[in-house]
Order: sequence, then structure tokens, then C-alpha cells
Amino acid sequence: MTGLPLSTFTVLGASGYIGSRLVAHLRAQGHTVWAPARGDAEVFTRPLGHVMYCVGLTADFRTRPFDTVDAHVGLLAEVLRRAQFDSLLYLSSTRVYMGAASTHEDAPLTVLPGDPSYLYNLTKLTGESLCHASGRAGVRVARLSNVVGPGLDAASGNLVADLVHQAQGGHIVLRSDPQSAKDYLHVDDLLDWLPRIALTGRAAVYNVASGRQTTHAQWLAWLQARTGCTVEVVAHAPLQAFPPINVQRLLGEWGVAPRAVQADDLLPFLPSNDPVGVPPP
Repeated sequence: MTGLPLSTFTVLGASGYIGSRLVAHLRAQGHTVWAPARGDAEVFTRPLGHVMYCVGLTADFRTRPFDTVDAHVGLLAEVLRRAQFDSLLYLSSTRVYMGAASTHEDAPLTVLPGDPSYLYNLTKLTGESLCHASGRAGVRVARLSNVVGPGLDAASGNLVADLVHQAQGGHIVLRSDPQSAKDYLHVDDLLDWLPRIALTGRAAVYNVASGRQTTHAQWLAWLQARTGCTVEVVAHAPLQAFPPINVQRLLGEWGVAPRAVQADDLLPFLPSNDPVGVPPP
């Protein structure tokens, strides 16, 4: 984040994993940060500076559909309609590329409204559409890949956090094909990129991803070597195929993209024993 001017930020969703770490990171960099509590009406009466919209549901969106809509769309609509801000960055997800032929930010996307798994995608895309249609200046979207880092709870639905949690218990049960692959983004890189995009981004939408996929099998091999755990793959485990995420917009604008997550990035998750020398996935 070198070279960014000191600014005033408002982080909505500051109690979540990303939001709480973003607040701490911005303050450590010398920025002024307000982290209003949920339902704080002052959001609509005071200048907010640069808004980071981190409100969202992840693992439990299927069982809380109305809360998902409120988080991804409802509050956003009120902020866009009523709040005073210099810019707003809406955190979306690269999950919206499920079934898409291309992962470029401007590519057409596929949705299946009858499939409950698409509720997350549809609400995120509705939030994105509101951002574009609001007519407000300085409104941008960041589509995040799978974020990993210290302190991520296995209950969050994050695959890597769940695998690490199971490995610590001595046995992993994998419910998807080991050749399934995803793009992973370290939370430290995310914290660096979000302020850059908010303050200096020239485009309306950015993929914030490493551009590199890691298979479930690679994570399993590292965890087995590191912890000695055993692994079981359930019968007929489905293959989860996600296309590689296009990061050319980040490369074109800043010349770099977030680094690929390495196996050693899992060390903060694990007990503090002597590390096992295994190559990163």
C-alpha cells in the first residue's frame, strides 16, 4: 500500500473475518477508520470518506436466504441511496464465474435461479448491479477469490480452514474429488489490494485473485506430510471445477497481482512444531 495518501475509511461489516482485519490494517497504516456497529443510523448522517463494504454471508447463505439478501443487497441499497461518501468498494466474489466461459471482469455470466447454490451468486451480482446503476461516483467492485489466513474459522465454510482443522484432529474426510481446484488469496495480500483499488482504481470491477489454482490433492499432501494425518475421500465425491481467474486487469493497471498462496502460509494455522520440509503446492 506504499504511496497511498492517508485517508478516512468506513468499514461496514467490521465484525467479520475480512472486515476486522481490514480495520486493524488501515489503522496500522495511519488512516482514520470508523467501524460502525450493525444498525448504527449514524452511517446515514455523517461523512464516511471511503467505504469498504465487507458485509456478507458465506457458509450459511443456504439456510439464511433472507439475511443473505439483506447483507448483499438491502443495506447496500440504503448506503448507495442515502450515505455521504467519497468512494465505495463492494466486496463480491469470483464465485460468480460458476459456469462462465470466461473469468474476465466484463465477460457474460451464467446463473441458475432454481438452484439454491446460486443464491449467493445472484445476490452478489445484484449488489454489483446496484453499484453500477446507482450513478454515484467512485463506486467499484472487488471480486475476491478464496481468502485464507490465520484465524479463519473452519465453520466459515472455507475449504482450507476446514482441512487444517480436520488434520489437527488426525483424520481428514474429503467430500469432493481431490483433483478439484480453486484459486486462493492470502488475507495479507487482500488487505494490501483493497485500499489500492478503493483509492486509485481506474476500472469499475476487479478480480482480486492469484490467477493460480491449487488442487485439493496438493493441500492434502502437504497436510499429511506436516501432521501425519490420514485421509479418506467419500465415494463418488464430486469434482468441483472452477475456471482459472483472470488477473490481467490488475497486471495491466499495477504491473503485479497477488501472490499465489504457498503451503507454508498454512503454518499459522498449525501447532508450533518444527516445520516439515515439503515443497509448496
